[in-house]
Amino acid sequence: MSHSGAPQRPAHENDAIPKIAPKWLKHDRQVLRFSTYFQEPVVESQAENFRIHKCTMMYYLDDDTIHIIEDRQENAGLPQGVFLKRHRVPRDGRSAECYTWKDLNLPMDLSIYSRVFRVYDCDDFTKSFYANEGVNLGDSEGLPDDPYKQTRKMINFKQNPPDQAEMKNYNEVRLGGGRANGNLHSFLENDRKVLSFSIFWDDQTYDGGVKYYTLNYFLSNNSCEIKEIAQQNSGRYAFPMLLKRQKLAKKPILTHCPGMSLREEEFYLPQDLMCGINFEVHGRICRIYDCDSFTKEWY
Repeated sequence: MSHSGAPQRPAHENDAIPKIAPKWLKHDRQVLRFSTYFQEPVVESQAENFRIHKCTMMYYLDDDTIHIIEDRQENAGLPQGVFLKRHRVPRDGRSAECYTWKDLNLPMDLSIYSRVFRVYDCDDFTKSFYANEGVNLGDSEGLPDDPYKQTRKMINFKQNPPDQAEMKNYNEVRLGGGRANGNLHSFLENDRKVLSFSIFWDDQTYDGGVKYYTLNYFLSNNSCEIKEIAQQNSGRYAFPMLLKRQKLAKKPILTHCPGMSLREEEFYLPQDLMCGINFEVHGRICRIYDCDSFTKEWY
């Protein structure tokens, strides 16, 4: 039982949670992500003089540590992955002063253990963090062109780089070759170029009717394929392919054994296919009524 004249005990203050959160708690899991690169000379190859190494630098705000990861490239021939393990990086490699987030901006040259990194971009969280702190981060810049990427792109497309292609053609001519390969030239010039037509066939049989198809004409080797456009609740079985990919003859030569005829067949070419004409597909008279935008531009 309390008395009015007794002194009151002060309320106990909860000091388990500090008034000012420590740095490791305030910036827990907050990472500044910068896009960087460094240029390395290449003296062992005649195809390139230098190579651009694209890296991602992560700055951890909770303990001011830096972690750098180099982006992996296919068949680069160089060790890639973790370039710098996570730790506090000194400014000149010897002094006790380490880099902080205040030392970073866009764009800038950052020296880490005698390796100069070019910081050229960052993510959205990094930009918002600097804006919240009232620091002008600067404007980002583009990544310079890497000749190795262009070389790898041409190799992936199964094409020789220009300097190697010229040397290959020169050696072929010097050795008595160098004959023009029309099929290869057509493939390289028209690979992945397809003319698409919308056609229909008026089937006059008992269970026939108007059937719609898509005609794809491949410019790389002048072959065709015809796919059926299936309609729901049509009451007919859906046959996906009316004609598998092959060269379509205007008048097919029928023999008892394939390859016995010595007559030359005449196949359909792009100039034979136009909207509004009829053409024959192994006895079926089909009509072209439309085409896609690429086909219109190509013609």
